[in-house]
Amino acid sequence: MSETKKVMVTGCFDLMHSGHVAFLNEAKKLGEVHACIGNDENVYQLKGRYPVNHQYERKYMLENLSAVAECKINKGFGIIDFLGEMEEIKPDIFLVNEDGSTPEKARICAERGIEYKIFPRVPHGDLPVRSTTSLRSECLIPFRIDLAGGWLDQPFVSKHYPGPVITICIEPTIEFNNRSGMSSSTRNKAIELWRTEIPSGDKEKLAKVLFTFENPPGTETIAGSQDALGIVMPCLNKYDYSGGYWPHKIESVDDEGVISWIEKHLFLVTLGPRKSGYSVLEGTNITADGAKALADATIQCWDAIKAKDIVAFGKAVTASFEAQINMFPNMVSPDILSMIDSYKDKVAGWKLSGAGGGGYLVFIADKPLENAIQIKIRRKDTN
Repeated sequence: MSETKKVMVTGCFDLMHSGHVAFLNEAKKLGEVHACIGNDENVYQLKGRYPVNHQYERKYMLENLSAVAECKINKGFGIIDFLGEMEEIKPDIFLVNEDGSTPEKARICAERGIEYKIFPRVPHGDLPVRSTTSLRSECLIPFRIDLAGGWLDQPFVSKHYPGPVITICIEPTIEFNNRSGMSSSTRNKAIELWRTEIPSGDKEKLAKVLFTFENPPGTETIAGSQDALGIVMPCLNKYDYSGGYWPHKIESVDDEGVISWIEKHLFLVTLGPRKSGYSVLEGTNITADGAKALADATIQCWDAIKAKDIVAFGKAVTASFEAQINMFPNMVSPDILSMIDSYKDKVAGWKLSGAGGGGYLVFIADKPLENAIQIKIRRKDTN
């Protein structure tokens, strides 16, 4: 008779719901389940809020489920907070949900000879797909991804050379991490203002309200307006800047063929949130030539998207990213560049979400990427 395998799972496991139970039951089919939960302080660092249930209460609930043999509280911090517990448990299998899979987790398992398995987020029977976020409140306020041109919304860059920023408005289909370049801090301000939904009305005016709310008089470091615009303006948008905080021109595309084409070819790979104390502004080299290179690549990106040319799209996104890191070298680290290198033969282009330092790798690819997240772009409403 074969020996029972040890199966390790990790997560927050706050506000227990049917998705948690389905996941743990699936894990039990593979062997003896050892659940490892994030400590309260780490949950706060990752998500910007403390869990509803204290770590010891979460541990108690998991230990009293028939699917779970043992529960430990992770002592580490960051998205990889479980290494100490992994050394103690010595699992045969490490099981993750598809939206919790990262290349770093896969690498850690490969180095230790642990089987890495990914479980799709599938509800039991006719139950809805659940997440802790959806149980807290059905918040419909979007995130945003800047596809190209990021930093040109800052006057200290566009004063050297004018140019656009391109964003897409992203439905909150998964619980994107804070400090990961998805404009989560601006979104949190939007939640303060409007709670669960962006009001109907003139979207540019609403974005100005949000921008002003996030940057009241006396604010030392002004958040770029592409964050507020990218959250409030649906679909695909291009904002042209020339040395001011607000764009002098906005061009929008809501064509379904273009929007669905972007969704089909854009993939996110999780790196984990930026570390506390990270400063992208160290060692900057902002010049007119650098800003022009960024602007030119962004214009090429816009033309490629409208033409639905994936090769040109990928090249332009990469050129925009390279122009960014030439001016802001602290956006990347050797580890991030190594991760990008591992995907280069599978993709048409790449960049980092937001200001870098962590977050998500954004890839343009003709075919689906393993362990990658696909996004849903918000369509234009009828209000």
